[in-house]
Amino acid sequence: MKAYKDDVFLSYKMYDMKKILVLLMIFCFAKDGQAQFTRYIVRFSDKAGTPFSISNPGAFLTQRAIDRRNRYQIPIDSTDLPVTPRYLDSIRLAGNVTILNISKWLNQVSIETSDPAALAKINSFPFVISANPAASRTSLQPVNKTMEVSLSPVLRNHTETQSLQNYFNYGASYAQVKIHNGQFLHNHGFRGEGMQIAVLDAGFYRYDALPTFDSMLLNNRLLGTWDFVANETSVAEDNSHGMNCLSTIAADMPGTFIGTAPKSSFYLYRTEDVSSEYPIEEHNFASGAERADSLGVDVCSTSLGYYLFDNPQFNYSYNDMDGNTTISAKASDWAAKKGMLMVFAAGNEGNGSWRYLITPSDADSVFAVGAVDSLGNVAGFSSYGPSSDGQIKPSVAAVGRNAIVANTFDGMPAYSNGTSFACPNMAGITTCLWQAFPEFNNMAIMNALQQSGNLANNPDDRIGYGIPDAKHAFVQLQRLLSQTNANFSQCKANLQIQLKADSSMHVDVERKFPGETDFGFVTALNFATAFSMQTIEYSDDLAGFDYPSVQYRYKVRISNDTSYYLDPLTVNYTNPCNINPVLENAILITPNPVTDFLNVRVSRTSAAKVGIVVFNAAGQKVYANQYQQPGGVQNIRVSMQQMQAGTYFITVYLDDQKAVTKKLIRP
Repeated sequence: MKAYKDDVFLSYKMYDMKKILVLLMIFCFAKDGQAQFTRYIVRFSDKAGTPFSISNPGAFLTQRAIDRRNRYQIPIDSTDLPVTPRYLDSIRLAGNVTILNISKWLNQVSIETSDPAALAKINSFPFVISANPAASRTSLQPVNKTMEVSLSPVLRNHTETQSLQNYFNYGASYAQVKIHNGQFLHNHGFRGEGMQIAVLDAGFYRYDALPTFDSMLLNNRLLGTWDFVANETSVAEDNSHGMNCLSTIAADMPGTFIGTAPKSSFYLYRTEDVSSEYPIEEHNFASGAERADSLGVDVCSTSLGYYLFDNPQFNYSYNDMDGNTTISAKASDWAAKKGMLMVFAAGNEGNGSWRYLITPSDADSVFAVGAVDSLGNVAGFSSYGPSSDGQIKPSVAAVGRNAIVANTFDGMPAYSNGTSFACPNMAGITTCLWQAFPEFNNMAIMNALQQSGNLANNPDDRIGYGIPDAKHAFVQLQRLLSQTNANFSQCKANLQIQLKADSSMHVDVERKFPGETDFGFVTALNFATAFSMQTIEYSDDLAGFDYPSVQYRYKVRISNDTSYYLDPLTVNYTNPCNINPVLENAILITPNPVTDFLNVRVSRTSAAKVGIVVFNAAGQKVYANQYQQPGGVQNIRVSMQQMQAGTYFITVYLDDQKAVTKKLIRP
């Protein structure tokens, strides 16, 4: 990330030149050239004289925001300080001036005025770098912002085949969740609880009257709203685009429509004015992102973008899409630097003359999301990458073609198109993954999702790293947190495994002695109920085995179809075992007590017929196996999973002669 560069000092020569430019501007304004502009962005040179201090961050940051900085070792610095109040007072008192929105990261303020004398006075202040036009009051020929959403109803008999084991019945939205294995996160308890998402958009029309959001409202998970365009709290009477986007995350209508993070808490911010397109909206966005940061929000989902304005003098070129030039890209990188995870729509310009992504999705440290359909086919309208400085953009892709969103009338699911909906779909998946692994910062979560994409090994300029797989990303982060240790003492290998897991997850301990071609099962270890960092230990009794070392590996089983191996480790016999070494034959039966599987290890110097029989306490045979074993070692795995708790007896026969009988406990 490249930090925004503040111009702190002005030379006397520059100051004199600024006075000349101010006079020229006043002349042009009075004549006719500037009369069309009524809103300006005033940039300050410093924060001198501020009453705030980075040693007292509670004066301008919530405790949640401070905790995020502490958790990820993010320093609180001068960019966190509010804009100097006396500078704002000077602007406000310069004439007929209204202060609109303030950005502390960019050290600037948006104002409204038609008073040329006030502008001249503002430009004369030594702490003002510039006061540049940012918008007119009205737009005669507004740019087509394509904010209006065309909806097609979902057929009433539309169904999606889904597993009965899923926590949610997703209804019409199953495909756009499943494409990321989002149901895996939900099934393991990661549905957004405790996480905060800010949605910055053009309005959230009727969100407060639609059943789509009943769960959010009834459970007090709407934490706040603000309209940065009209400077008021209400955001329910404006454009519906933000409501459509919000629904892909927050919808909680079992059997009808479930979002990708339906248990999250939300802030809804209107920063976009659909009646016009001017840079002041980028400034609004910066102010909204700053408010989200100050409140301690985790994830921002923003389906807005800029490159073409109502007044062509503000238009961006493709060269400006370098992640560090535009107002909104600078603000987005600051937001990421403060620890928030920023998710943006890449744009819908793929079929147009512009073709490329739009800002702020070009920012260095953000997630830019392209669009696919539920089968993974790239949407033609999705903007192309890369950014002009060569970053891989889009970063990833989610469902944005025939995406399921709430309609405006009754909140029922409808189809619509746009990276606008791919963005919040991905934001919800991101939120649930981060809920599971708050040990990692925003950039690590993004990286895990990128590396889980289906194009991770060969990213392209259409969907970047591809379609993320939340299950794959989960495994990657779980593996990074894991640790294994072992030592040898008193004829036992003492194993220790640290893993973030819950009671639905298990670890199979497998062992291999020198000369063996494969690992054999030893025991299964279980975890406590809550998903947390846990340490489990196991002592493997090696009495009777005369080897210089033994190798172990651990198979982590998350669900029936998900397992992976941690790196193997070797235990050396560092002290002698005070027993006689194995002479001819050795039979090892472990573990005891046994819960899942019993491992019978038979070591032979010559061939033999081996028989294994298990009886319950009533004398009933519950297991029998017989096989011919050549000289060497063989491991037999006996399943005890379906057997009731109680006492059992296992007998091993060699050439029809009883070799050993052992009492077993099945807890």
